[in-house]
Amino acid sequence: MRCSRGKCTNPAIIYQRYSGLHLCEPHFIAAVERKVKKAMRKQLMIEYGDRIAVALSGGKDSSALLYMLKEKIFHDRNDLEFFAIAVDEGIKGFRSATLRNAERVAKELEIDCFIYSFAHEFGFTLDEIVAKGFDQAPCTFCGVLRRRILDVKAKEMGATKVVTAHNLDDEVQTILINYLRGDIERLGRLQGRRAEFVPRVKPLRDVYEKEVALYAFAAGIPIHTIHCPYASLSFRSTVKSMLNELERKHPGTKYSLLRGYARVSEFLPAVQTERKLLRCELCGEASASRICKACEIIGKMN
Repeated sequence: MRCSRGKCTNPAIIYQRYSGLHLCEPHFIAAVERKVKKAMRKQLMIEYGDRIAVALSGGKDSSALLYMLKEKIFHDRNDLEFFAIAVDEGIKGFRSATLRNAERVAKELEIDCFIYSFAHEFGFTLDEIVAKGFDQAPCTFCGVLRRRILDVKAKEMGATKVVTAHNLDDEVQTILINYLRGDIERLGRLQGRRAEFVPRVKPLRDVYEKEVALYAFAAGIPIHTIHCPYASLSFRSTVKSMLNELERKHPGTKYSLLRGYARVSEFLPAVQTERKLLRCELCGEASASRICKACEIIGKMN
């Protein structure tokens, strides 16, 4: 098929069922970058003189995002400073490969990459957490501890913004998970962050996961397709499969869910401003309770 854009005669590399468009490589790349720019305008704008921490795992999403920000969108902004933060959870046979790729991508883009590990920061790895046989899925522990490292290190290193590579699939999975659990408070938290934390920006939130992968391939960005061995054990994995099936049968479902949340969020309680955060009695970090989730995990492991 030929590209659907204007009088373009280039062969299409993708058919977007939700839009009905066939897009060639240049028009597809331009479409993705346009979505990213629009998403960033909706969220916290990157401001003059920002020092930006990019969460870099070495996977397709974060690698593509770092490339897009550094080489395409902000290539002429000398006032901005980028650096990458990578987290080694301690997953044998998985994380070492993606971290090597993260270092490679950062080096090619001339970005400093700082790697922090669960083992060094907390005294244990994710593999060791899993070996304890807790009832919760590994992703529950991993998410809490990864966020802790990212928040703390970004603040210590003077970041004014933290950019994460959450794509459309990630966002709607999180929304649906909280709907299914009836967790109104967490739904409210998705609207923004408290002033105690470095502001976060999610430029890929309007881009399908598969389109991020195709963008990375088309742009020649080195990526790894290896998957975390623990991902399939999570509730998120079940929700992901369900949403993919809905999207297959009803194209545009994921966008509809994101738009629906945007409307519903107007009626959610403003938990971000109404609820006063405490300080964890053990580590001193901002927390919704006396003991933060990270310290609870450390306590369990000890």
